[in-house]
Amino acid sequence: MLATLYARALDSRSSSPILGDRTADEVVRRLDHDWRKTGTRAPWDAALLALRGRELDRWTTEFLHAHPGEVTVLHLACGLDSRVHRLAPPPSVRWVDVDYPDVIDLRRRLLPEPGGDYRMIAASVTEEGWLEQVPADRPAVVVAEGLTMYLHEEEARRLIQRICGHFPGGQLLFDCFSKRLLRMAGKMSWMGIVPRAVLESWHWGIDDPRELEGWQDGLEFVDDLYVVDVPDLDRLPAVARIGMRLGAHLPGGRDSGRLLRYRF
Repeated sequence: MLATLYARALDSRSSSPILGDRTADEVVRRLDHDWRKTGTRAPWDAALLALRGRELDRWTTEFLHAHPGEVTVLHLACGLDSRVHRLAPPPSVRWVDVDYPDVIDLRRRLLPEPGGDYRMIAASVTEEGWLEQVPADRPAVVVAEGLTMYLHEEEARRLIQRICGHFPGGQLLFDCFSKRLLRMAGKMSWMGIVPRAVLESWHWGIDDPRELEGWQDGLEFVDDLYVVDVPDLDRLPAVARIGMRLGAHLPGGRDSGRLLRYRF
């Protein structure tokens, strides 16, 4: 959570920011923390995370433009992400941020109140019952960034089924890893690419997005965006850009990470 916050702050400080999250930078500057301990490698991590966040912001905005009336934005595992500040939704949008109680407490203390129809729910997204706190009276776009890989498949299935059964319709937007990438976790730890503690908490990968359509009647895969195809990838440092493009030509490299969009 702190690593992604710091990455967004670093992007904001760059001469040509991708996401331009000034709220993240303001929070980082106020906190007395040794940010080197997050392991965030600027500008590589900052650019990658900013590109991912920007594309999910874009999909969310597309949904809001296509539904100019009353809608709900359900932001799962929100952490300290200031997406609600970046998108600044109109009064017709109900925005709900959900995360663990200690995270929500931290949000209340660190992030400014966005105003409008905004609320926070302090709960694990895998728990039963919290969704009943969200009115089911309007279409919803559900955004989950950096969440799915930490879920077990059955947890993800139940969560998606609850969401699809709760709202009258909407979209699911999230990023995911491939199963092959998860199988390579041991090598990634040995090479020092990702800390072992993080790798050990990755559980679920997706190879065929259409498999999820069988989880719930009416759930339909719309499209995807591979990380290696994200616009402005050339804004990554040269070594990162070359490494990603070379990796995309390896078996399973291209689909190791992507963003998915579903309608229900």
